[in-house]
Amino acid sequence: MRDVHTSAISDAVKKLCMEANWSLEPDVLRAFDRALGTERSPAGQQVLQILKQNAAMAREQRIPYCQDTGFVVCFVELGQDVHVTGGALDAAINQGVSQGYGEGYLRASIVRSPFDRVNTGDNTPAVVHVDVVPGATLKILIMAKGGGCENRSKYKMLTPAEGVPGVKDWVLECVRTAGPDACPPLILGVGVGGTFEKAALLSKKALFRELGSPNPDPQLDALERELLAEANRLGIGPQGYGGDTTALGIHLLAYPCHITSLPVAVTIECHAHRHKEVTL
Repeated sequence: MRDVHTSAISDAVKKLCMEANWSLEPDVLRAFDRALGTERSPAGQQVLQILKQNAAMAREQRIPYCQDTGFVVCFVELGQDVHVTGGALDAAINQGVSQGYGEGYLRASIVRSPFDRVNTGDNTPAVVHVDVVPGATLKILIMAKGGGCENRSKYKMLTPAEGVPGVKDWVLECVRTAGPDACPPLILGVGVGGTFEKAALLSKKALFRELGSPNPDPQLDALERELLAEANRLGIGPQGYGGDTTALGIHLLAYPCHITSLPVAVTIECHAHRHKEVTL
């Protein structure tokens, strides 16, 4: 059994929150470069160059890449041989979020209730998902999830008879209806199968895979490639100005499901794909 103190967890989350908002990951920057190599629209080219410049300014000046500094979504892979000491895991994560958003001068975007809409003042609470896994490490993955693109995320319970064509049609419909509102070029996380809540969870988790990397499942990899090509043929383009780059990536995760069901959840992420991870 290995002890991990909550102070180490809070400190790690604090740093992740600030770095996620200041510094886009290399996979996102590489995706911008790949898009610049294929984008034919002058307006699309200009927007992509501006996005790269904005990323460089945010990283160098340690200021937020986007004014919407996001809802912190945290996936924790907790080794079954880890003992969290000093308090509760959720409390430690939320303390880290509070400290990171305070010290980093990041906008507080969370309200305490969907009804009274009173801001909590420190961007807490986070949304925390915990998986118990083999081993003696604790891995923390965080995403600063923007509200505009989250509002364009959708869920649909298809019938099994709709099959793969139905899944494709629904994913592309989500891209089409999001249009410029979700700040394209987009990254889509798609969860297929499971139950109502499992599909939604898969769609969020899919966003943590490295952009540009192949899906380990060959069938899903082929489907991702096909969907990405079709999404980019919609012509929405960077920031909705038209062009070849409507999406940077579409990542699918699948799970077994009931014989009567075909749930499909689509989490839409904007080009400000702010994610970081650490292993303690």
